[in-house]
Amino acid sequence: MQSSLKQVTRLVIKQNVLSPFLGSVQIRGYATHDDVDLVVIGSGPGGYVGAIKASQLGMKTVCIEKNATLGGTCLNVGCIPSKALLNNSHYFHMAKGGDLDNRGIECGEVKLNLEKMMGEKSKAVGALTGGIKMLFKGNKVTHLEGHGKITGPNQVSVLGPDGEVTEVVNTKNIMIATGSEVTPFPGIEVDEETIVSSTGALSLKEVPEKMIVIGAGVIGVELGSVWSRLGSQVTAVEFMGHVGGMGIDMEMSKQFQRIMTKQGIKFKLNTKVTAAKKEGGKIIVSVESVKDGKVENMEADVLLVCVGRRPYTQGLGLEELGIEMDNRGRVPVNSRFQSVLPNVYAIGDCIAGPMLAHKAEDEGIIAAEGMVGGPVHIDYNCVPSVVYTHPEVAWVGKSEEDLKSEGVEYVVGKFPFAANSRAKCNNDTDGLVKILGDKKTDRLLGAHIIGPGAGEIINEAVLAMEYGASCEDIARVCHAHPTCSEAFREANLAAWSGKAINNM
Repeated sequence: MQSSLKQVTRLVIKQNVLSPFLGSVQIRGYATHDDVDLVVIGSGPGGYVGAIKASQLGMKTVCIEKNATLGGTCLNVGCIPSKALLNNSHYFHMAKGGDLDNRGIECGEVKLNLEKMMGEKSKAVGALTGGIKMLFKGNKVTHLEGHGKITGPNQVSVLGPDGEVTEVVNTKNIMIATGSEVTPFPGIEVDEETIVSSTGALSLKEVPEKMIVIGAGVIGVELGSVWSRLGSQVTAVEFMGHVGGMGIDMEMSKQFQRIMTKQGIKFKLNTKVTAAKKEGGKIIVSVESVKDGKVENMEADVLLVCVGRRPYTQGLGLEELGIEMDNRGRVPVNSRFQSVLPNVYAIGDCIAGPMLAHKAEDEGIIAAEGMVGGPVHIDYNCVPSVVYTHPEVAWVGKSEEDLKSEGVEYVVGKFPFAANSRAKCNNDTDGLVKILGDKKTDRLLGAHIIGPGAGEIINEAVLAMEYGASCEDIARVCHAHPTCSEAFREANLAAWSGKAINNM
């Protein structure tokens, strides 16, 4: 304990020491000396991973987090709690919907204990956020709690809840890893009780009879799926003409929509929400067709607003340093993740690119390596996307729409899970694998999967694409039998040779 306190003392300059000079230090805009090599602002997947990697590379590293727990949105109110609810709600749905009964498992009366299910979610979150604290300790990363604000090119101040400076850290490098926040919907005020964001939707006290979801992208469909399984009548209202969000292949989107509709979720596509108001204990949502202007009022017990996320870059002191944001509030960076100030880096959701935890993790590692002179490279075409419904949806690389717009000649190979032996054994046959290969070179250009374990299988496609594999390369790799991954092999076989083995 004593040694760690000494370390903090060496790294951090307390306010009571600097307070008479703090104003002048901020005005001068530079630090008096370097105490640490790197300050990371934010402890989400990009920030905590980047901090650990930097420390492993020999850098004295401090990570500042404004929330009481580490892990950012992903671990606390995003990826992790939503996946816990998706997994456990699926088990409930299998029991309640008769799937287990059909398999010879007779459960009797099935009841939902929502409080207990939420408790399991919280246990998973607590274990993982506590795990980061242990990782910081083991990797000698100093954790400071408070709002990190850059107060000079080589200085970050830590602000307390009252906005007062509690600590000042002088540093050679700064990594902005502040992530993103829920995008508000104009005219609709979120109270996280009946009108909720994704955060509130993870902690509802009871299952609403009717739920309306604004947005049928990844987050909207995932959370809509949770509450639909638990008994809510869910309708998703989407401005665009397809479900699944940006980047999804249109053929797969249509298939995805059909499967989700079969499971009970209703979709109103090409429809915009114009207003929402509370009335008589209900929420009246006004919608309008984008195509013909037809207006309709819908009623719900809970309204879930899922219209995307925006970078969290306000209040960081960036403008004062001359770092201007783009029109979406993101920090412009070069290929080494440097801003206009070479020692101020930015990664993850607060820069351009998909807002994905694994993309932020890779950027955090690569940016840290670049700081000590390592090579900096990431192929964003090889960053996968996953929708964690059941069945899962996953993709990487180009969609058919991408290839058509780019004028690339391609071939298509498909294989349905209905023809896959493992999926048949599991009675889990919805979906297919779709492979896009270069017509001239046979190089794998894109992989799209709907089916059991799609989020796991897609990583085989990512690895293949990173190494420039052809569809034949994958088709000639022995896959264990019976496994769902055999469907991926068969689809590549179909793309390369024109015919799969186990499908007519």
